Formats: sequence, structure tokens, C-alpha cells
Amino acid sequence: MRMIERVKRAEKIDAIVVATTDKPEDNAVAELAQECGVGAFRGDENDVLDRFYKAAKEAGANIVVRLTGDCPLHDPSVIDEVIQHFLSNKIDYAHTPANYPEGLDTEVFSFDALERAAREAKLPSEREHVTLYIRNHPELFRIDGEWKNGDSEYSTMHWSVDTQADFDFATKIYEQLYTTNQRFNKDDVLALLAQHPELLEINKGGTGYEGLTKSLKEDEEYKKHL
Repeated sequence: MRMIERVKRAEKIDAIVVATTDKPEDNAVAELAQECGVGAFRGDENDVLDRFYKAAKEAGANIVVRLTGDCPLHDPSVIDEVIQHFLSNKIDYAHTPANYPEGLDTEVFSFDALERAAREAKLPSEREHVTLYIRNHPELFRIDGEWKNGDSEYSTMHWSVDTQADFDFATKIYEQLYTTNQRFNKDDVLALLAQHPELLEINKGGTGYEGLTKSLKEDEEYKKHL
């Protein structure tokens, strides 16, 4: 709910769709999306690429913005920034500035690129991680190179929620900021962390990319059986 609340404030997004699984245990996710006034699409649990493609197709999207549900600190201004970067550079794929904290991850790509990925991707990692096929094939897609905004470096910060420690960290951020400013942004979080660096110790050592590492290992097993 909090993430949807934040994403709704992005000015360059026309529609929001929560793409969840068709499993009964995710009924609550679909119901929550409806309660929040956004769309919901339900598809395959493991083939996330297929689920994402079908959700985008049903929504009639020409440009797709991917925001993962484990990022409750998403900043609508960052989302708009990446969308504008994508539009200005006339490319197939763009990502958050490389010097921003992990957990603000925003990916913007054309529907055509997504459709090709859904049709051609074979590796388990590329079916689970929606844009990996696009990123793995710069010869097929116009992919923007690494870019930064500003001189400050925050890329080592880990703000997504993958473990209990991550959840505890995000909860502390909300406890400190949300009660007085429901529209807090990344700069407010950075200011809080500069004032209270001990908060960074809560989930120290996490990267937010543990799932990808696991999927890449599954690729090796998949290749053995080709």
C-alpha cells in the first residue's frame, strides 16, 4: 500500500498495474491493488517475464516502467527522472542513475523490447528477472550506458526489502519520516541516514541482488541439460 501510494505521485506515469501471481495466497495482493484504485494482473508465478509481458499487453502500454514490489522507499521524482531520461535519449531501455541507492530501482523500456524478450528469452534467470534478456543483448537493443546524476555516491546503500533485517530498516525509516511527512523523498532519507548512520547497520551486508545470484546458478544447471 505504501509503495503504491508513493508511485501514484509520479507525474509521468499514466497507469499503474500490480502484476502478481495467480496463486490463491496472492489474492490479498490483487485485492489490495483494487482497494488502492490501481489495476491488477495475475499470471505465472515462476515465469515473471511472461506475466509482465501479458500485463503490459493487456494494459495497452507502449512504454513500460518496471518497479519491483520490494522497494517501499521508491521516490516518484526518481521514477519521473528515469522516464524523462528514456524519452530524451530515444532508447529501448534505461535504468536508475548508477550513483543512487539500491532500492530506488526504476527500469523504463519499450513494449517492443519487452515483447521480443518474452518471445526469445530461454535462460531461467531471463524468465524470472524481466529485463535481463534485454540487458544481456546490447546488440539487439538500444541500451543506455551507465549514467549518474550529481557527484555524490550512494550506490553502496541497500534500501530494498529482501530479508527481515531489510524490513526492519525500512520500518525504521517510515517511523522516523512518515509520521511528519508522508511525501518524504530520497533526499529526506539520505539526510536522516547522515544524521543517524547507525541505521545503516541494521541491514549491513545485504545487496538486494541475492535473488539474481540464485537465478544465475540455476542457469548453469539449465545449460548442463541442453
